[in-house]
Amino acid sequence: MEEEEQLRSLMFLVTYMLLKRMRDINDANIQRRNEIQRRIRHRQYFFQRQRRMLMMMIAGGVRSNARIRTRPWTTTPSTDWWERVVMTEFQPSDWLDKFRMNRETFFYLCDKLRPRLARRDTSFRLALPVEKRVAVALWRLASNIEYRTISALFGVGKSTVCRCVRDMCHAIVALLSSIYLRSPGEQELEDSAQLFLSHWGFPHCVAAIATLHTAIITPSNNASDYANPAGWLSVMSQVAVSGRGHFWDVCASFPGGTDPAEILQNSSLWATAAEGGLSPAPPPTFMGKSLRYVLLGEACYPLQSWLMKAYPEEQGRTASHAALTEQQQLFNGRLARALRVSQEALLRLRARWQCLSKRNDCGLDVVPTMILACCILHNMCESHGDAFKAEWQVEVAEAESPQPSHKQLLSTSMNQSNNEEVRQLFCDYFEEQNKKNN
Repeated sequence: MEEEEQLRSLMFLVTYMLLKRMRDINDANIQRRNEIQRRIRHRQYFFQRQRRMLMMMIAGGVRSNARIRTRPWTTTPSTDWWERVVMTEFQPSDWLDKFRMNRETFFYLCDKLRPRLARRDTSFRLALPVEKRVAVALWRLASNIEYRTISALFGVGKSTVCRCVRDMCHAIVALLSSIYLRSPGEQELEDSAQLFLSHWGFPHCVAAIATLHTAIITPSNNASDYANPAGWLSVMSQVAVSGRGHFWDVCASFPGGTDPAEILQNSSLWATAAEGGLSPAPPPTFMGKSLRYVLLGEACYPLQSWLMKAYPEEQGRTASHAALTEQQQLFNGRLARALRVSQEALLRLRARWQCLSKRNDCGLDVVPTMILACCILHNMCESHGDAFKAEWQVEVAEAESPQPSHKQLLSTSMNQSNNEEVRQLFCDYFEEQNKKNN
């Protein structure tokens, strides 16, 4: 009896183990079938989605071929805009109006930026071509219109427009600064000095320093620091402009209320010029003396042996200075005339890239890079000989707030004799030239 009982228990245990094993196998098979069916459904959905997209593209192509249009861009769907209209139907004047550069310059820019802007396709979407990314960003820089308008025009999302602008500006600064925004060589210094003399009548000068204010939206922190002398919020930049109207040095990102003299004295331009970096060695001769090339600046800058500014025309009640002499007035007039090179360069910059002439609604982390990128693009377009339309300046003059003027900086240094001697040399030069002409 005991043996039968043990045998029955053993058979029961074996039967239970076999049934459990069979149930586990069945559960595993069911899970495997469910997973296979899920993958099949996912693949079918993906293929159906791809088929629908392909059919839409084919239908769009058939529909577009059936229509005959003249100047089509006002009624063209956004999905067609870039591939069919811009790339095939834009005339040279269209490229200049919309992208502020010739077609050849546009594709040159795309090739230069390709290492930083190229993206790979994924399983879910095709990457935007570099040319389209650059076009989206240039449209924004040239017009300063809203992201949603550009989004509808090019058939991309607003966030994509924002990324295109940010990525292109960073790529321009990273890849093109060494080509179009660098310290000049000796030949460039000599050429600039010749241009200042022949075009503006100011000798022995290679660059003019000026400020640029770019209007911004109210920042979240320290908004009062960004109020400039004219009362509106801005980011201030310091630029050095050559006789050709190109930017040699740009310092951006300063709050609009910052003192221009403080920016200059803490910039690399100050250190370079003070050490003679903007003049060949040995220095050229001027008025019988060995003298380094000079820069020109507005009244808000300090007088230096390498930085000429106008004689102060208005003195305080307690000042002991006499009225300006004819020689000093002549110097001031010639210097004001020569400073027009920086004023005209900044006007062309703001007219070509109107994101700098209208209120810029980008974040403060983007605006300085955008200013640098626009200065580099200005130099590139000027170097390539791209045309500049006079009506762009008219648009800027009507739309923007006037650039603020800064307070005159009176000389506070005790050791100004050498600086005054250099300025007197220029006064003597202009007096001699004036006598010869009379």
